[in-house]
Amino acid sequence: MDAAPVASFDLSPPSGTRDFLPDEVIARDRVIRTIKDVFERYGFGPLETPAFERIEILTGKYGDEGDKLIFKILKRGEQAATGEADYALRYDLTVPLARVVANNRHKLGAIWKRYHIAPVWRADRPAKGRFREFYQCDIDVVGAKGPIADAEVLLAMSEALVACKLETFTIKLNSRKVLRGLLEAYAIAPEHQKLTLIELDKLDKEEVPAILARLEAAGVSERSRALLQEDLATKDTAKIRARVATVPLGAEGLREVDTLAELVGTPNIVFEPFLARGLDYYTGCVFEFGAPGLGSSIASGGRYDELVGMFSNRRVPACGGSLGIERILMLLEEREEATQASTARVLVTIFDKESRVRALRTARRLREAGIATEVFVGDGELGKQLKYAASRSIPLATIVGPDEVAKQLVTIKDLRVGQQENVPDAELETAIGRL
Repeated sequence: MDAAPVASFDLSPPSGTRDFLPDEVIARDRVIRTIKDVFERYGFGPLETPAFERIEILTGKYGDEGDKLIFKILKRGEQAATGEADYALRYDLTVPLARVVANNRHKLGAIWKRYHIAPVWRADRPAKGRFREFYQCDIDVVGAKGPIADAEVLLAMSEALVACKLETFTIKLNSRKVLRGLLEAYAIAPEHQKLTLIELDKLDKEEVPAILARLEAAGVSERSRALLQEDLATKDTAKIRARVATVPLGAEGLREVDTLAELVGTPNIVFEPFLARGLDYYTGCVFEFGAPGLGSSIASGGRYDELVGMFSNRRVPACGGSLGIERILMLLEEREEATQASTARVLVTIFDKESRVRALRTARRLREAGIATEVFVGDGELGKQLKYAASRSIPLATIVGPDEVAKQLVTIKDLRVGQQENVPDAELETAIGRL
């Protein structure tokens, strides 16, 4: 009897998503552990929230452009036929934070510092470094309105990048108040200001003429477009600052930027007057971290003093930022930063059938001593086993043959340098720890 035909499937993951093989998971987990360690040294504590939220919690928080990218979840069961959505996959980690704060304010205290590392989903067009499912890595300070909170966020994020071996980056800093001041100085009509901010947020992705053309089509005056074009062409920061300072709100924004830059106190922080950050909920200073060779940012954030109030009917100051785990990993991969293919630090080899029980007991001893250990589970001679360890970037291997058994020794081979030494079996854990 002929076998039934096998159905044809597209076995690739959905567009904008990826399968993570062991090497990639290990690399990502190592970066996440590094970042968590930095955040916790700064006093930030962990938070976890559901992968999906009620749709009304998310909509209306990200602007018109952001709302279009929300992955909606249709009603289920008998209500599925309505085609209506009642839940949505979380778009970011900030709005869920605001909901948690509004719902647990009495438990969290006046000031709360939290970090949250988890996947989010956006119905975006996939591109280099951009995915529909990706990890965000957030820290936020809720309840503090002074600039020290903003500075702590920037310093913690900077230290986390350095700890991940990404020492070369620039912090672009601006304030939404500066932008509002610019719009007023350009005499852009109130009904066109929101669109102008959306267009300015596209400056790192699109050419200026295309942006100006859309503003013209929307009805922004020729004079306003001419002033904007002039400043975008010359990037004369002193001239732009002088223009912003003529508007009281803009002058206040400049003071915010200057104060925060002074508090952070690093030479890689620069004023970027057209940095918009497209999300509607930002109210004060906003920032982006840029790295050489990467068109998009590797981190971003800002102050959002009114978001929590949308859920609690009272103003709760807050600020925070997000590190782009995917882009960090991409940069490390491009720099060929070595990652271990195995979590094990030692491979216990199997010399022959008679040594299998001894090998398993040796592995248990090492694991009980806190040493990550793998036992070779395949078939093959010693040379094949050592090649396996090298291919998995396991640095050490133990070898116990008849000679070692007779002398109660263990041979430790350091695969990093090609050397080996014999140690007493009773001192194996100490010797492994030393190496």
